[in-house]
Amino acid sequence: MYLSEQYLMYRTAYLLVKNHHFEVLHINNQEEEIWLEKFENKTSHIVRLVHNGFSWTNHLKKDIALVFQKTKAMVRYLQGKHIEIHNVYVSSHAPVDDWELLKKPLQLNEKNPIKMNVYYLEENEIENERSRLFKSLDFSATTDSENITDSEKEQKIIEYKNELGNNFYHKQKEAETVFSFGKPFLTYLLLLINIVMFIMLEMKAGGSQSTENLVNFGAKYNPAIIDGEWWRIITSMFLHIGLLHLFMNMLAVYYLGNTSERIYGSWRFLVIYFLAGIGGGLASFAFTFNVSAGASGALFGLFGALLYFGLLYKKIFLQTMGKGLLILIGINIVFGFSFPQIDNGAHIGGLITGFVASAIVGLPKKRKMFTQICAFVLYVLITGGLIIFGVHNNINSANYQLVKIDELLQQENYEGVVERATKGLEHPEELEAQLLFQRSYAYIELNKTNLAIEDLEHVVEIKNDMPEAYYNLAILYSNRGDKQLAKEAVEKAYQLKPNDDEYIRFYEQITGEKPKS
Repeated sequence: MYLSEQYLMYRTAYLLVKNHHFEVLHINNQEEEIWLEKFENKTSHIVRLVHNGFSWTNHLKKDIALVFQKTKAMVRYLQGKHIEIHNVYVSSHAPVDDWELLKKPLQLNEKNPIKMNVYYLEENEIENERSRLFKSLDFSATTDSENITDSEKEQKIIEYKNELGNNFYHKQKEAETVFSFGKPFLTYLLLLINIVMFIMLEMKAGGSQSTENLVNFGAKYNPAIIDGEWWRIITSMFLHIGLLHLFMNMLAVYYLGNTSERIYGSWRFLVIYFLAGIGGGLASFAFTFNVSAGASGALFGLFGALLYFGLLYKKIFLQTMGKGLLILIGINIVFGFSFPQIDNGAHIGGLITGFVASAIVGLPKKRKMFTQICAFVLYVLITGGLIIFGVHNNINSANYQLVKIDELLQQENYEGVVERATKGLEHPEELEAQLLFQRSYAYIELNKTNLAIEDLEHVVEIKNDMPEAYYNLAILYSNRGDKQLAKEAVEKAYQLKPNDDEYIRFYEQITGEKPKS
């Protein structure tokens, strides 16, 4: 009888693995206990088979409680949001007292409760209980009607143990090998390059906090990019603004880079890093006008690479990083939207293009040519779209017009200033006063006094704390002979800038008296 029970347990486990694609979670041949799992329809179906019997229902209940505890302890390693245990006992006898109530579905009283069905395969109920097991798993029951000798059973048990052991071994081996396709050599090289670039920045006057230094070293500067300096999309990946920015990004490079390079191998890792950095840089160019720098786009690309890994190795992903990684990505994105100075365009752009770049290079031993081609086409469409949108968005922005106006003023091209300022005023955003002031200055130089006054009057209506506007208005009113308006304008200019010697002299000239202290 003992041999038949052994045979029944191992054969049932073998059939579930071979015919129904269960995986071996745990196998203990000494205690004769096997745990299997299959993820389907958001549910992890756990089959626990044990060659053990209980004389009393209370003893059986204690074991059931222990199985619940063990399952709760390994929830983080299971794929499903819902967990259903099929607890199978194989024994020559059932408890002598009434245990039939335990056949009803059991569950813990908590959110997303673990559910359990209990089956007792004892001599008189083997076929009924096996049928109930397979029915609850939505499988057709497999009968063992053929008669085989004890020696044949012994041989079969050995075969089943080997098959189940190999299944468990291969899954364990797969989990180990997916993290050993490369050594993090390039990760350390990237760390070194970033640190060296930061030191070089800090050696310049103003250091890494200086906008001029950042632009000179290759930071993302939209006007220069539009003028043809597209290489800034790459060089900006290696510049950082301040020690804290460098430290946080390099910490992320160390941990994310280590993991990603081990999973993908060095050359795939490098391709993902740069393609994500380019994607993040182009997203920043398209949606953010400010000068920016940092490895954030590439770093979020590594997040994307790990998500792609999780798509192909769901179980290993959930067991190793899973929900923690998803929460970390979510926190970073929310944090980015909460603080305007953070370049969230680069973050999201890097995340998406990093995921796509991972599909382009593929995972070792998981490469699919069709998927790679589709991913490459998608990457081209995304980056091409960002370039087209970014150029259009920047050229039509008020910020871009102000930058070009500064260049035209240095060239004394006042007609060009008027043209640029007028274009910028079509979509002024929060820069209407600055655009009007610059245009008024150009009108003054072009001897179009009335147009200059009109612009300056509009400036002080929308921004009454700009002393330069009142000062220029006072000059224009005075030249036109409007002494009262000139006096009012110069008084306002002096109030806003009382310590400027030029303002004091002009105040005395217009009003004929010294300013009151």
